[in-house]
Amino acid sequence: MSAVATIERQPEKAPEPDRDWWRGAVIYQIYPRSFQDSNGDGVGDLRGILTRLTHIAELGANAIWISPFFKSPMLDYGYDVSDYRDVDPMFGTLEDFDAVVTEAHRLGLKVMIDLVLSHTSIEHPWFAESRRSRQNPKSDWYVWADPKPDGTPPSNWLSIFGGSAWQWDTRREQYYLHNFLQEQPDLNFHNPEVQDALLDVTRFWLDRGVDGFRLDTINFYFHSQGLEDNPPLAPELRDDSIAPSVNPYNYQDHLYDKNRPENLRFLARFRALLDEYPAAAAVGEVGDAQRGLQIVADYTSGDDGVHMCYAFDFLSPQKISAQKVRTVLEKFDETAADGWSCWAFSNHDVMRHASRWAEGELDREAYLKIVFAMMAALRGSVCLYQGEEVGLTEAELAFEDLHDPYGIRFWPEFKGRDGCRTPMVWDSGEPNAGFSTGKPWLPVPADHITHAVNTQSGVEGSVLEHYRRILAFRAEHHSLLKGEIEFLATTGDAVAFIRRSEAEKLLCAFNLGSDAAEIALGDDISPVAIPGHGLAGQHVNGKLLLDAYGGWFGRLA
Repeated sequence: MSAVATIERQPEKAPEPDRDWWRGAVIYQIYPRSFQDSNGDGVGDLRGILTRLTHIAELGANAIWISPFFKSPMLDYGYDVSDYRDVDPMFGTLEDFDAVVTEAHRLGLKVMIDLVLSHTSIEHPWFAESRRSRQNPKSDWYVWADPKPDGTPPSNWLSIFGGSAWQWDTRREQYYLHNFLQEQPDLNFHNPEVQDALLDVTRFWLDRGVDGFRLDTINFYFHSQGLEDNPPLAPELRDDSIAPSVNPYNYQDHLYDKNRPENLRFLARFRALLDEYPAAAAVGEVGDAQRGLQIVADYTSGDDGVHMCYAFDFLSPQKISAQKVRTVLEKFDETAADGWSCWAFSNHDVMRHASRWAEGELDREAYLKIVFAMMAALRGSVCLYQGEEVGLTEAELAFEDLHDPYGIRFWPEFKGRDGCRTPMVWDSGEPNAGFSTGKPWLPVPADHITHAVNTQSGVEGSVLEHYRRILAFRAEHHSLLKGEIEFLATTGDAVAFIRRSEAEKLLCAFNLGSDAAEIALGDDISPVAIPGHGLAGQHVNGKLLLDAYGGWFGRLA
C-alpha cells in the first residue's frame, strides 16, 4: 500500500492595499445634519447615512467624507468640538459610526472624517482647564496674550466671523485667539503637547477603521508668536472666497495669523502617523484667497505632507470659465511639482454652483452636466457635495429659518451658509422628500422636491444619470484618474486638453457656453472618438465641433 503524499496548503495572502487610492478618487461629502434622518427628530444622523450608502456607491464615488459628528454645543454646527473621541447624541453612537464604516467598506467605499484641529469648542475640557489660571498644566494649550498697555487686543488680527480675533477672559485677565467664533478658541500648535494630543485623536479614529481625513482650515494651525499686526491688503487683491465683502477680514494680508512655515513640520508628523496604516490619506482645506494654490503645492509636494488639498479657486463667487480653468490648472502644475489637488465646485460653506454659476444660463441642466464632465476630466481628485448630483440649487430661506451664525450676523447683505445645507431630497412622494418623518431642522424647498433621487434614477438624460455615466467613464480610463494634463489652444467658452498616462492618451474638449464652439486641432492631432460618456460633439476635418454645452472625448495614438 503506497503512502499518499499530503500537500499543506498555505493560506492565501490578502491583497496589498492600494496606498495610492486617493489619487484620482471621487470623494462624496456628507453633511450629516441634512443627509438622512433615521429617528424622526428632523436632524440627519449616522443611522440615516447607513441607509443611503448604496446611493453613493451606485453613483460611482470611491470614498465618503463625513462632516463633523463629534460632541459639540453646535454653535458652529459641529465645527466647535467639545469631545474629539465621541459622537454627539443627535447623530447616534460610536457603534453607529462603526456600522457605517463596516457597510461602507462592504460597498467598496473608503471613509474619511472631518478633523477640526485648529480650534475646539469653548466647552472642551482642555479649554476649561487652560482658562483656570496661567499656571495649570494646560495653561499654554491655547493662544493667550496680554493686552496692549491701553487694554486693547494684542494685535489687529480679525475673525472670519467678524470683529477682532481676540476675546478678553476675565479669569486670566488675558485675551485668547479665535479665528472663527469667540466660542471656538484656537489651539496653540507651538506647544508640542498639543500636537501630541491631536495626533492621539487621529490615531483613535484610524484604529477605529477610518481610511482618512478631511482637515478643516489646515493653514490656520500656527500663528506668529511675535503677534505682529497684519498689513493691509491692496484693494485690487481682495477676494470674497473665504469671507463676504461685508466682513473687513478681506482688508488684511494675513501674514501672521495663518499660513505659517512651522505648519510643514507638524504636517510631516501627521503624515508619518498616517503612513503607519495601510492606506490612510488626508485632504486639507486651504482657506486663503491670495496664496491658496501655492499653499496647496507646499503642503502636498513630496511624501512628508498631506496627500492632497483643495483651495477656493472654484468655490469663489467668480464664475468658472474656460480661461480660468486653464489658468488655475496650469498655475498649480507649475507650482506644485509632484503635489496633488482635489477640485470641488460646491460644499457646505459656499453657495451651490447650480445657483452661483448656472443662474441665467439658457439651459441650466445642460450647463451643470458639461461643467461636471469637465471637472471629472481634470487632473486631480474630485469632491462632490451631497445634492449636486441631482442639480440642487441654493435654497432661499427666510431670516427666521436661519441657523448659521455667520448668516445671522451679516444678514441681509450675506445670507449665510444654510442655503446650501438644506436636506437632501430622496423621494418626491414622501413627507419632506424622504429626509425625515419629523420637522426638518432646515426647510425642504418645494422646488428641490422635483429634483429628488427617485424622480431621476433610471431616467435617461437626468442630471443624476449623467453623473453616474461620467463617473463610470472616468473609472475606466487610467489617464483621467492619474495622468498628466496639457492644455490646447482654444477661444471663447471652449476648453480642451490632453490627459496622458502610460496606458493611454485622451483628448478632452468641453464647451461651457450657450453658443456652438469650434476647436481647430491641427494636422498633428488625430484623435479617434470613444463612447460611453453621453456627450455629442463631433470630429470633422481636423476640427472639433461642439454644440452649446457640448463635449467630446477621443483617443490619441
